[in-house]
Amino acid sequence: MPRLHLGTWVDGGVDFLQRHLSWLFDTVSAVVTALYDGVDAALSAPAPLLFAGILAVAAWWLRGLLAGLLAFAGFALVDSLGLWEEAMATLSLVLVSTLVTLVIAIPLGIRASRSERVSAALRPALDFMQTMPAMVYLIPGIIFFGVGVVPGIIATIIFSLPPGVRMTELGIRQVDAELVEAADAFGTTPRDTLVRVQLPLALPTIMAGVNQVIMLGLSMVVIAGMVGGGGLGGAVYRAIGSVDIGLGFEAGLSIVVLAMYLDRMTGALGRQVSPLGRRTLARARAAATGRTRLWNHRPAPAYAVTAAVVLALVAGGLSTFGGSGDRSHGAVGGADIGKGRTVSIGYIPWDEGIASTFLWKELLERKGFKVDARQLELGALFTGLAGGQVDFQTDAWLPVTQAQYWEKYGNKLDDLGAWYGPTSIELSVPSYMKDVRSLADLKGKGDRFKGRIIGIEPSAGAMSVLKEKVLKEYGLEGEYQVVDGSTPGMLAELQRAYAKQEPVVTVLWSPHWAYSSYELTKLEDPKGVWGKGDGIHTLARKGFAADEPEIAAWLRAFKLDEKQLTGLEAKIQQAGKGKEQQAVRAWLTDHPEVAELP
Repeated sequence: MPRLHLGTWVDGGVDFLQRHLSWLFDTVSAVVTALYDGVDAALSAPAPLLFAGILAVAAWWLRGLLAGLLAFAGFALVDSLGLWEEAMATLSLVLVSTLVTLVIAIPLGIRASRSERVSAALRPALDFMQTMPAMVYLIPGIIFFGVGVVPGIIATIIFSLPPGVRMTELGIRQVDAELVEAADAFGTTPRDTLVRVQLPLALPTIMAGVNQVIMLGLSMVVIAGMVGGGGLGGAVYRAIGSVDIGLGFEAGLSIVVLAMYLDRMTGALGRQVSPLGRRTLARARAAATGRTRLWNHRPAPAYAVTAAVVLALVAGGLSTFGGSGDRSHGAVGGADIGKGRTVSIGYIPWDEGIASTFLWKELLERKGFKVDARQLELGALFTGLAGGQVDFQTDAWLPVTQAQYWEKYGNKLDDLGAWYGPTSIELSVPSYMKDVRSLADLKGKGDRFKGRIIGIEPSAGAMSVLKEKVLKEYGLEGEYQVVDGSTPGMLAELQRAYAKQEPVVTVLWSPHWAYSSYELTKLEDPKGVWGKGDGIHTLARKGFAADEPEIAAWLRAFKLDEKQLTGLEAKIQQAGKGKEQQAVRAWLTDHPEVAELP
């Protein structure tokens, strides 16, 4: 059967839309960003514990005193983990995506409930939206909207829309037909029948749909973190990229707290707004008269609203008059060149990229800039640079390793020069593998290595060179499988095998601190398939040098030698996860010449 080039057609369609509807995507991006920024500013303004108190009062009113106390304890735990800002960013993303989803889903569900033809047309579209892997939505999302919260929100809306539509349609269709006929018999208009009869009786089912929309939105936060969405999803993604079990557990636990709160509150709110739910609650309270427990006590709505307002006013007063302010390290020595301007740096979790990114974060903050450092996938990083959402990155391996990205996005980027070189990409084995010294020596020994080559991020240029050229040239195809993963995952596997003196072959590069920590052999490449060494370049978005000429000049003049770079990488490794910038500050005390920007 002939090959169906469906992917090529889709690519062509996406390119067409990008060329002709960029104004529409820019408008949608601006509206969604404004909504998100507004909600995030409102949620982040109060002091954490006071806002936790407001949320606890809401839980007390909806579910009882015990629920309020547990809610406060849960959000206090999130604050104690240092993830409050990320939690509020995640809550903002969920609220905005839920709001937009419901604005679309409820009218569609109502229309589908009133027309079999519309319902039949929507059904396959909803099936497609819900069964398509959610990560696929990020690809056009990044192309159309760049990196950041917008593609994450758009993907969340698409993924969570089907249950909102379906539950709305189901709820209305389940209303007793005799009640609708009775309303029609009394001369009620179709609109009044919908508003006064069908929607009130369908509210429990519709609220169940709202609950599903929120839960699906929360399930997307990690995926949104992969494209710079930030929040708890960004923290989980950083933990995955660095194999940081502690951070992953803390961020995951914070997501659980948010999920449980939103799940319980939407369920209770559904009972409050539904006439049937209110009737059921009233009967339950009447049956429990005289034996109501303290834990189940719920305040009158007026008292609950009053308490929430008082807490909000106190929180606002503290934020205005006694706020914590900006705790970031300001300009040093009065050289406030940045004057608080924000600069975004993108990076992938490669050691030299982490080291150079956090070095520049510290240097720019000392000059008075506010720096937003984002961990991204390599493809998303180049897309963000080309789209202007990221200002610069310091870990572009050119002209060979990342040539595919430069060919695609080079006309939208500025190359500020190489700050280190030459580099090399290679396969490495532990030195106790005495009979393996070159790539040719791997042939026929696949069983010893379990037929695996431990790779890094699948988007890395080295991985495409390995799969498409190296294996083929040395006759290793079929004998070895390249295991896609991450740089920290590769290093963890190397450490495990090295400790047990087991055979292992990994993708590595020079410079890398692993060569000073382990005795490794770089496999020779007599055919020169890997190519000549690259330089590590700094790439910036178009126009960045004109917008920030001082930073561009500093980046062009920036150089590190191998001793400096590997020393900085080792310092960061010694400091541990989450302490990269502290390690940079310690390293700069021993290398003051690097901190002397002109």
